[in-house]
Amino acid sequence: MKLLIVTSLKEYQQTVSKIFEEAQIKVFSVSKTIGHKDDHQQNLLDNWFASGEEEFDSIVMFSFTADTNAFTALELINKYNETAVSGFPIRAFIIPVEKSSN
Repeated sequence: MKLLIVTSLKEYQQTVSKIFEEAQIKVFSVSKTIGHKDDHQQNLLDNWFASGEEEFDSIVMFSFTADTNAFTALELINKYNETAVSGFPIRAFIIPVEKSSN
């Protein structure tokens, strides 16, 4: 089992939902958040959103899902980002789940 975490602008929620559907991810959660970004390039792992003056309506979508579903979603997100014309790519992370109550 994996925890798939996706961050994007709020406007891309439908796009990510379609990617989840294509990856057979049927159960997921969505949380609204405020993203910050400035012109400096930072390592995304050092800071969830880059710090700066600009604020953007963003979302965090996540799902506990099978390994294959998570990897399929990540692959689809990477393909989407390759063709998207935006300065705000969809970001995705896969985290292993060692144990679970179910």
